This record gives sequence, structure tokens and C-alpha cells, in this order.
Amino acid sequence: MTAAVRLDAIQSDRAAGVLLAAACGDALGVPYEFQPPLAVSEQPAMRGGGLGPYAPGEYSDDTQMAMCIAEVSATGADLRSSDALDRIAGNFLRWKREGASDIGAQTRQVLGAVSQVSGAGTAAAMRDAAAELHKRTGRSAGNGSLMRTAPVALAYLGEPEALAEAARAVSELTHHDPLAADACVLWCAGIRRAVLDGTFNGVREGLDLLPAQRRAQWSSWLAEAESKPPEQFRPNGFVVAALQAAWSAITHTDVPDHNPGHGSFPCQHLERALTAAVRVGDDTDTVAAIAGALLGARWGSSAVPLAWQRIVHGWPNRRAADLIRLAVLTAQGGRTDHAGWPGCARAPRQPVAPLTLAHPHDPGVILGNLHTDAAAAGAGAVVSLCRVGCDDFDDVAVVNRVSTWLVDQPGANAQPHFVVDQAARMVLELRKEGHVVLLHCAAGQSRTPAVAARYTTLTTGIPARSALAELRGLLGAHGWTLNPELRQVVEQL
Repeated sequence: MTAAVRLDAIQSDRAAGVLLAAACGDALGVPYEFQPPLAVSEQPAMRGGGLGPYAPGEYSDDTQMAMCIAEVSATGADLRSSDALDRIAGNFLRWKREGASDIGAQTRQVLGAVSQVSGAGTAAAMRDAAAELHKRTGRSAGNGSLMRTAPVALAYLGEPEALAEAARAVSELTHHDPLAADACVLWCAGIRRAVLDGTFNGVREGLDLLPAQRRAQWSSWLAEAESKPPEQFRPNGFVVAALQAAWSAITHTDVPDHNPGHGSFPCQHLERALTAAVRVGDDTDTVAAIAGALLGARWGSSAVPLAWQRIVHGWPNRRAADLIRLAVLTAQGGRTDHAGWPGCARAPRQPVAPLTLAHPHDPGVILGNLHTDAAAAGAGAVVSLCRVGCDDFDDVAVVNRVSTWLVDQPGANAQPHFVVDQAARMVLELRKEGHVVLLHCAAGQSRTPAVAARYTTLTTGIPARSALAELRGLLGAHGWTLNPELRQVVEQL
């Protein structure tokens, strides 16, 4: 088992963002793969199509292969062990048989050479096939191992040296060239530091984890990415160019000011940098998936637009909640919390009565809690403001179950303004689609009225303080306990 680091609420949010943002970057880039750079007037969208063709929001081989690793890392396994590597290699072969919508040329050749292998020794056979391919061609430094490396970082948040060893071992399953492994080490080091400290400093820190004779070259390549715009790094099938394109998109995208009253939030850097990564052109889904893993580690799952979270999906039948679950379990060494989260069937209920009240300005929005029966309330969509279990609200179509990362404790949220605003806007979008929406948190006493008040302001123009006062009158008898931070957030929005 790997040694888990005890993460606080904000660090956990950042860990949860790694696979989610990588998948969203992947799905955002899918429609534009191997096309010229986007025109300035064109805004990237998860519209599907591409080489698959893919459904809107569907991710491609970048995230599919990351899932093969995450299924193992989420058990707490040491990814350097022969057993774990055999399981990962076996998952790669299962993916090739069952779910590969697209496979890079190099990876296809390696997997094809060992397609009949199974069980113990699968990883060794795969490494040998990768080495043989390199021997024949002299070229095996494609971007295919970098695009999938993010789960490795989450498994070794407290052990940078072990992280480097594991990143190299997993890369070498299909990519023999040490440049590919170097890139994985650097990016995993960047993800690790971003989760722990909320900075991008880890990419350069990762230079110390590389062989001494290659550090200067990699430092020069990073400097080049920091000095040139992302569109300069095309084509980007070569692992160095792919890393440079992602790093350039991140470092050349300005971080917005914190001005919630004008809809400006620093964490919007995630969306803007992913857009910049897609605009580069060529291997758009891969560059954006690489960038997304680091951006998610820096800004957290709470920074990923809910419109993206709602539709992102892919093999093997994973959605946003599954990506978060695998990431958090990996970061926690395969362990759930005392309540069994993430992965429990039902989230624990607080000792409160069920709540089913119509929003004072929109009877199509039901204010509730975890006890609320969505079907009995007539709700065809649910916006959850607390942790939910895998089977909670399973009578509602999965695409209409949207969850936010919002902790009801002062100081426990990285970007509460953005999350409250996003949640209210998602309720508005679902209402425009004609759904009756259940808006709920655990008890219905704090997060629910906060977002409901923001919804009031968005739809009626009533000032935040008046909206809050109105909701207090409505919910006061049900245990109104709005925490001071959320009150301030609503008022500042």
C-alpha cells in the first residue's frame, strides 16, 4: 500500500480535480484533433465528433488509459510493484479489446505484440515489446504515456522519489524512450506540488528527480515553453512538444482578478488555459488532457465548470463522480473516510426531517435535503451541494444529477464564490430545459438557502440581502444555520 498524506478540505478538492479536469480537457479537445489552430472567433466546445466519432462530452484514449491506471491506484497499490504493473498492463489490454475508440500508433504496436499475454508477467512482456519497438525504429518518445500519467502523481503525494520511480515504471510499459518517462516525472511532480500547495512550482522542482545529465536540457525546454506562445509548439505528438504546449498554455494564460460582483474569479484560469491548449491545434485532446491534470490539481474540482462536469463521460462507463472517486481514493491510499465516502451507496443522513419547500420565486425549484424524495417532489433534475452516495437520487437520470464541491465550514473552500454562482446558474439552466429541480444539501439549512438566494438574484434582480432575508423567513422553522462565510459570499456576488 502507498503511504497516504492527510489532506485538508481544500487539498482534497484539488486532488479531486486532477482526473476530472484532465477528462474535461480531453473531451474539449476531441472535436478539433489533428485540425489547424482554431480561429480567434471560435470558442472550443464539448460538441463531440472528432476521430471517434465521440458523443458530446465524451473523452478519448487519453483519459481511457488513465482510467486503466486509476483503477489500480485507487486500491492503494504501490504502482512500482510487479503485481500492480501487471494489473495496469492487463487493463491496457482489456481497454484495447473492449473500449479503445482510438489508439496512438506506438501504443497500438506495443499492445498488439502482447495481445495474447495475461496474468503475471504481462508488464514485463509489454516492456519488452516497447523496447523492441524502440530498437527497430529508434523512436518511441510519443506523448502517449504523458497523457495518462496523472493518477501516478496522486498515489505518491508524500513521496516524491517514489513518485518518480512509479511514473517511470508506468511510462515504460509502452514507451521505452527515457524522454517519455522524464516528461511523466516532471508532470507528476507538478501535480503533486499543485495539490499540496496550490502552485505550479512543482514542474520545475521535478527537474531534481531527473537523471543529472538531462536536467539542463529539460530546463531549457521548459524555459522555451515559458517564453513562447502555445501555438509555437505544433506538431505536438512528440512528448517534449506536447508538454511544452500544455505548459505554455498554462503559463501564458492570465489568472483573472477576484471580482465576484463582476463575474471574475481566479479559478477561471482553468477554463481559459484549457481553451488555450485546444486552440494550439494538432493533438488537441492530448495537449488539453495533459494541461487539465495540472490545472485541476492547482484549482480543484470546484473550478471545473458544472456544464462540463454534467456531460463529461467515457469508457468504462465513467462520469464526473467516478473520476472524483478514483482520484480521491488514490490520494487517500485506497481508503474511504469513516462514512465510506467516496464510493458509499448512500451518504450519511443528518438527524433532520425531510425538507420539501418550493422556492419563493419559482415553484419549479424545490429546496430540500438528503432526506428529500426527488420522485415524490416531481423533480427530474437534482443539484447537490453536499457529498452524495453512488445510489442517492438514482431515480433521476444521471445526466440530470449535478454535484458541487462545497463544504459547509468557513475557510474550507478554495473558491466558494465561483461554486455558489455556478450552482445557481446550473439550476437556471436545468429550469430552462424544463426540469423541476431539487436543490439540496445535507440538512437544507445553510448551503441550500445560500444558492437559492443567488438564484433569486439571478432570476429576479432582488438584492442578495433581501433574498437571504426572504429565505430565512421561509426556512427559519426548519433550522436555518447559514454560516457567515456563505452569507458573505452571496452578498459579494
